[in-house]
Amino acid sequence: MKEKREPLGSGATPELSLVIPAFNEQGNLIPLYRALLSVLSELRMEWEIIFSDDGSSDGTWGEIAELNSLDGRVRGVRLSRNFGHQYALMAGLSASRGDAAISMDADMQHPPELIPELVELWRKGNLVVHTRRLDPVSTGPFKRWSSRLYYKVFSFLSGVPMRSGMADFRLLDRQTLDEILKFPEEGLFLRGIVQWIGYKSATVEYLGRERFSGASKYTMRKMVKFAWTGITSFSLIPLRLGIYIGIITSLLAFAEMVYAVYMRLFTDSVVPGWASGVALISFLFGILFILLGLIGEYIGRILIEVRRRPRFLVSQTIGIGS
Repeated sequence: MKEKREPLGSGATPELSLVIPAFNEQGNLIPLYRALLSVLSELRMEWEIIFSDDGSSDGTWGEIAELNSLDGRVRGVRLSRNFGHQYALMAGLSASRGDAAISMDADMQHPPELIPELVELWRKGNLVVHTRRLDPVSTGPFKRWSSRLYYKVFSFLSGVPMRSGMADFRLLDRQTLDEILKFPEEGLFLRGIVQWIGYKSATVEYLGRERFSGASKYTMRKMVKFAWTGITSFSLIPLRLGIYIGIITSLLAFAEMVYAVYMRLFTDSVVPGWASGVALISFLFGILFILLGLIGEYIGRILIEVRRRPRFLVSQTIGIGS
């Protein structure tokens, strides 16, 4: 990496775009570029790498600029602040020009060695090539269990089948990508959208890796928020569950009322169990407030959508036209 490399055929539209969102990934980008270069040089096809800086506060943007100065096929998009992984990914995909685009993370947990296999399956006519991570033995039981449970719940509620380990490491044909870029919705859950649109697809499995360096930016809070966004973006069943819960609790309350009337009229005794009655009322009010919270969540989503604000703002670009 001592002298600047230009694309094989200056000005030509690349066949393959690699889109890599990055948030505070200083120290990972140059090793990742070297690993990608060794793989891509064997493909003998025009390519570009687009790093999408999600408002990093470290030297991530400086590394992107350095790589661009060394290789004109490396381009960069810098968001004005941290908008989140899905929006940074969408920004990079929007800037891509290839006939196919591969999205992957910057921490090298997604193996670059898998790229030739993804390209080969694309050339065989698959418009989407998914990858599915197989957890290594070192993965903790909680992470394994929670991931599998979430995707089962998501598939059940949304009607969109998704297997555990299917994340944002995938190849998209230009036709598929153009359709995805038309989606105007605010609550982005790209892995669900890619499953929802259909098209001919294939899946490649790989063994998960550890991060090359640094700590994961995906905290438990972010994971829960991301999971909730996915479910509420694709399903109205949480709201419909309120109807069934309301029916069941109403029947319980009606049965309690019938019991109280029966005891008063036919046994001439005071109805026992006032403590249990108060507990039941508290339980019903708790359910009521949960349902109101669900309704408020969906109303909030409606408010966000009707505002029609930009999903992300770009502050700088490198190697990308206006």
